[in-house]
Amino acid sequence: MRKVSLVLAGWLVPGGAFLLLRRYLQFVVFSCLVCGTFAAGVALQGAYRWPPPAEFAGLGGFDALVARAGALTQMLAGAPYLVAQLAGGPQPLLAGRLHEYGTTLLLMAGLFNLLAVASALESTAAEAR
Repeated sequence: MRKVSLVLAGWLVPGGAFLLLRRYLQFVVFSCLVCGTFAAGVALQGAYRWPPPAEFAGLGGFDALVARAGALTQMLAGAPYLVAQLAGGPQPLLAGRLHEYGTTLLLMAGLFNLLAVASALESTAAEAR
């Protein structure tokens, strides 16, 4: 049950698993990293919405799978993703490098948060040994 609470807290609040473990420095580092990366991605007009089926017209099955996996990875950022969805809503798909950089930063924010959760779970497993 403790692992489930760590995973949920770590997903909802970036670095929140470390907050439950009372590792405040790691919490601050991961929280700033995830929130800063996500904010930079939004500032660069990255797409943070689930792609509608119309955008997959003409794409192969693998390409559509990769696009959906990217959208799912952005959702791993937790609270910043939820706040962006509630505040800004979906954006139209844009072309250009600036948009691609923003979307890449949004993906990285989700992966950083996943790394924080995995690191917290690994440290609890190491303490149990």
